[in-house]
Amino acid sequence: MRVTTDLWVSVLLRRVFAAGGFAAVIKRGAAEAGAVFILSRSRLGETSLLGPAPQSSYDSARPDDRYFSLVACQDLEEAEARLEKEKRFDPDIWVVEIEVGQTPVEELISVTTP
Repeated sequence: MRVTTDLWVSVLLRRVFAAGGFAAVIKRGAAEAGAVFILSRSRLGETSLLGPAPQSSYDSARPDDRYFSLVACQDLEEAEARLEKEKRFDPDIWVVEIEVGQTPVEELISVTTP
């Protein structure tokens, strides 16, 4: 059984804070099943946008995990433009901004390459 998006985001926030980072919900979407986008910033100012991974990335042995893939964005302005486009397409998305501490974002969430 897959947990609700609201609960999953709450757990992510706790994991980030426990790892010495900072996280905030920028946009709250559908509590039950909204898609999650993660805007990750390093302390050096590097930005990356992660979005839901394609369905082909999911393993039948663990179908309840949430997987993310890197969305091609060069800078913060491009990432924000992509998020605005996603919001117009699906108004129920979640946007979580993370400033990672010592732990890389790949250790906090499942990141795949499509």
